[in-house]
Amino acid sequence: MRQVSNAGFDLWPERLDPAAQRALLDAVLTRLEAAPAYRPITPGGKAMSVEMTNFGPLGWVTDARGYRYQSTHPLTGEAWPDIPPPLLALWAEHGDAERPPDACLVNIYRQDARLGLHQDRDEADFSRPVLSVSLGDTAVFRLGGPDRKDPTRSLRLASGDVCRLAGERRLAFHGVDRILAGSSSLIPGGGRINLTMRCAR
Repeated sequence: MRQVSNAGFDLWPERLDPAAQRALLDAVLTRLEAAPAYRPITPGGKAMSVEMTNFGPLGWVTDARGYRYQSTHPLTGEAWPDIPPPLLALWAEHGDAERPPDACLVNIYRQDARLGLHQDRDEADFSRPVLSVSLGDTAVFRLGGPDRKDPTRSLRLASGDVCRLAGERRLAFHGVDRILAGSSSLIPGGGRINLTMRCAR
């Protein structure tokens, strides 16, 4: 298995083969029936271009009250579905074998969606990594340092890729500049699904 590492940013290209990608997508789509994706609003009142939902005991949400984790879907009021077992297995191997994740943020990118530079800093313990799995169209991912003014570099995250932010890169600014539409046929209708596991508590 190939691994590309850079001071706390680790990438496993093609970590999931096509069959594993399809199986994981089926598990995700089943859970989306119980926890439908929606376009959240930032505290400033702007609708995000990315659709979101969550799996696990806690889910990351944003609205006029701010950024936070909570145990229920903001639209349905129901608890989030469980994290699919294949994701938990990836976490045990590449995340933190001592402590399972309690949150999995699901970002759904259609053709024009993007995500500005940001830090994942709403969690209680930054010593735990963030592990991300890509399905569908390739994303042009931008990675910087712990300061917003740090230099950034871009790389492509394709379907089946797994990456991790840990150590000195745990609070690195990162984002998605654009989606390369049509680069994958995995997701019906196109687009990209990114599954990001964290220890929120």
